[in-house]
Amino acid sequence: MANTRMLPEASKNLSKLMAREYMDMHQRAAKGVPVVWIAIIVPIEILKGFDLVICVPENHAAACAAKGVGPRQCEAAEQQGYSMDLCSYARIDLGTAFQGGQGSPTMGMPKPDILISNNNNCSLLVKWFEVHQRMTGARHFVLDIPFCYEPQKEKDLLYIVDQYKEMIRFIEDATGQVFDMDKVRQSLEYSRQINSLWKRFLGLAAGKPAGITAFDTFAHMAPFITSWRGSKELAEHLALVCDEAEQQIADGQVPVPKERYRLLWDNIAPWHQMSAMSSRLREMDANITCATYTSCLGSLEGDIALHDFSMDEDPLRTLARVQNFSMCPHGLNLRLNGMKKLIEQNDIDGVIFASNRSCKVYSVMQMDQKELIRRQTGVPTVMIDVDHADSRKYSEDAAFLRIEALLEEIDAARSASQ
Repeated sequence: MANTRMLPEASKNLSKLMAREYMDMHQRAAKGVPVVWIAIIVPIEILKGFDLVICVPENHAAACAAKGVGPRQCEAAEQQGYSMDLCSYARIDLGTAFQGGQGSPTMGMPKPDILISNNNNCSLLVKWFEVHQRMTGARHFVLDIPFCYEPQKEKDLLYIVDQYKEMIRFIEDATGQVFDMDKVRQSLEYSRQINSLWKRFLGLAAGKPAGITAFDTFAHMAPFITSWRGSKELAEHLALVCDEAEQQIADGQVPVPKERYRLLWDNIAPWHQMSAMSSRLREMDANITCATYTSCLGSLEGDIALHDFSMDEDPLRTLARVQNFSMCPHGLNLRLNGMKKLIEQNDIDGVIFASNRSCKVYSVMQMDQKELIRRQTGVPTVMIDVDHADSRKYSEDAAFLRIEALLEEIDAARSASQ
């Protein structure tokens, strides 16, 4: 993945973690451990209260895209009648299932016994998982989570806690296992450490030149969206990431040494373009230093600062408070607040709004967001067309024509202010 060569030891460890994730997944499933497929915002820490194989189809789809096999898997789904207008994660996942794991860098994922989706982070996830329900006969639980147009209300938090309790009963009934809250508490403690380390890593983007790029954060967030969340192994990995990055900065090694343009990325990572995009930007002395997609981890809605919790709190309340940790369930004003803080904290020169053909929930507000950012901060903005996993829906020439126009606008504004 792009720019992770700046962190050679951490990159090697990342590869080992992700390989082990999928190897263990298949091996444990073969031994009869119940398999649960989940959406990325399902609180993995709660699932650690059981003995389960935890699979995240969105993570698998991103891995396929990064390895360059996304279009092939999408085509397998399209040949079964699924529209190209559907999310490429869904098409990759379904295509892999239709082909029995062929073409997947991880041999796909083991057949699910349980499916857990949600209805606020992704607009088609419930229907996507229903396809697997029909194909496999797996039992399906839907987390009904209120969308966030403003900071979470107590009634919404309590409603989410009730959903968690129902989900726990559902898993107990499906597996015959007894839930262990102490394991959840241990997992949550690791998540506290993980979130703190993550914010330490993101903070390295504030230097001039920045010590990292958004592509580094895209790469190293990968294990967070797997069963490694809430684990000692992920905490140790992020400690390695931070230590190595900080040492490289101290040694004068930065990803864009002649950095002239500091940019913010809004949307999911373009997994199939990580290396090409970061390399071309570096040649232009431009650095996408941060991204809304990775900066919200460990924060409350509409913020980017680390959220801390009292250890005395009920773990289910704690997790319900950060249930909406991703950007997708946030309303316009919450997103605007978070982006303005990123612009100020990282001294951003320009914002790239990546209109994502696959993620409509993330992209639907971007035209308004783009205008508000420009009007309220004075920072130049541009919108490019991408798809996070289907490279057939991306034109490098068209995207960089607009990015180059953004850099020219930044230069013009600098000249006018002198």
